[in-house]
Amino acid sequence: MNKWGKAAGTVLLAGSLMVGGLGISAAIQGPEKAYAADEVQRNVVSVVGKGELSIKPDIVYLSIGVSTSAATAEEAQKLNGAKIAKLTTLLKNTWGIADKDIQSTQFYVQPNYVYNEKEGQQVKGYNAQHTLQVSYRDLTKVGQLLDAASAAGANNIGGARFAIEDPSAFEAQVIEKAMANADVKAAAIAKVAKRSLGQVVTVIQSDDGNNPVYYMENAMASKASADMAAGTSVEAGEVKVSTQLSVTYELK
Repeated sequence: MNKWGKAAGTVLLAGSLMVGGLGISAAIQGPEKAYAADEVQRNVVSVVGKGELSIKPDIVYLSIGVSTSAATAEEAQKLNGAKIAKLTTLLKNTWGIADKDIQSTQFYVQPNYVYNEKEGQQVKGYNAQHTLQVSYRDLTKVGQLLDAASAAGANNIGGARFAIEDPSAFEAQVIEKAMANADVKAAAIAKVAKRSLGQVVTVIQSDDGNNPVYYMENAMASKASADMAAGTSVEAGEVKVSTQLSVTYELK
């Protein structure tokens, strides 16, 4: 037992000396690493480059709905169902809109309340609402489509969102613009600091991890014509695609 005890003690002692040696070595090298990091920090410049493109939209998302009132919930739902079926048939058969581009976004049947001091709150009929989101790509005929939908019974047209169906197609262009903008900013800073610009050290794109390139959709711009026969005029305008890059450069 004593022999094993001495051997174990020897091993523990050697281990502690080795750990101590490593600790001393790390303590000696520590300040050198910190000094190197400080030098790097003093010899860089960081800027934010912004890139933006204005592009004509290629799709519009229309909110088209039908609202119907009746004495009973069943009657309101039945009447509204017939109107929405007529509207859907028009969109598909006359306007050639595919099933995948017509989506129900809202449906409800609810009572309409009236109040008086004698009877209090009473139900006076029911209201049924069914709203569709329609994706449409012929932007020259948006006004005509809305007029046709209204004639078919749509009485709740909420508006339109003009957008780019695939914004990822413009990612490379907008990133290039952001990097060029960062280059200009960094070069200007280096010049006034009487330094020259070195290589890029880091690049970080400002995003949420899922959508690195953003685009802003345009809301519908509808013009009410003095001549009602002229119909609704809708202007698509442009949408903006943008991104930001945080870029760090070496200074020489």
